[in-house]
Amino acid sequence: MQVQSRPVINKCFILYIFSGPNFNKMDESLNDNPDYDKITTENVDKYGCHLVLIEAGNYLPAFVYSIGLYKNFGHPEIICFGLKTEVMAGIINHARDMIKAGETFLPDKAYRGFLEGYDIQFVEVDKEFYANYLGYAGWFYNSTFDFPALQLVWPDKESNFPWEDSFNPDWKFKQPLLDRNVDFKFYESKDLGVYTTQQALDGTPVLYVYHNEDGDWQFHTSLEPDISDGKLVCLKHLVEVDPSLNSIYHLQYGWAASRTDRDSEWELEEYPDEEESIDQPNSINKPTSGIKKVINWFKGS
Repeated sequence: MQVQSRPVINKCFILYIFSGPNFNKMDESLNDNPDYDKITTENVDKYGCHLVLIEAGNYLPAFVYSIGLYKNFGHPEIICFGLKTEVMAGIINHARDMIKAGETFLPDKAYRGFLEGYDIQFVEVDKEFYANYLGYAGWFYNSTFDFPALQLVWPDKESNFPWEDSFNPDWKFKQPLLDRNVDFKFYESKDLGVYTTQQALDGTPVLYVYHNEDGDWQFHTSLEPDISDGKLVCLKHLVEVDPSLNSIYHLQYGWAASRTDRDSEWELEEYPDEEESIDQPNSINKPTSGIKKVINWFKGS
């Protein structure tokens, strides 16, 4: 796919943010930076909108969103996922130009002229996702989420969209659809098999979560689970038992999350190698030998 050729960078200020394990808190950290605040406000006034670019991490896709379209034109802000950041910036700049000229983009309607040879569509962003993806825009709008937003959605090379069964499965998780699944925010399929124990299924709070470098998820109620209690279950089932797990949907590969109880905030860190964990007794441990045995037991090794 190629974006239609047009000047982009000199028409809108762009703020780059590099995604990480705490990426959904990065927008919040900008709120206390007077330079960013001043630049954002000035560029909304000068160019019509300000773009925030979140670079991809090792797990989450890149995304870009606008700030100022609603203030200046009464039009919903726009967010886009999964393409190169410069392409998404160009797409949203083009949308800004059309909005400035009087266009109003509507959900569930095909639009040409954004990606060469392909239509795009918009879906309405559910406010349940605003805090996850549009935090800095919330600051701009008086520390509220009292503004509408649309997600710009692109198709695969066969012109199929992510909600269609024929959409390229390799691209399925490049752009989460923010108009649905508010009760399941993970990027993987709901029926993904994950490792846990009977205690978690019985309602004991999950306090330790590991997102292994190979993509496996582990959800445990203690640091040393008993392998006799091991279970392989659908991720959806665990989230149904404990909806608070949705708050760590963004955990990067090779990272761990822990909390003291169900109501506490998650603490995140890259879990160390086994050799390092000996020298760092206070850090979140990489899955203990007991957890590894659970995995090997399920895999039959």
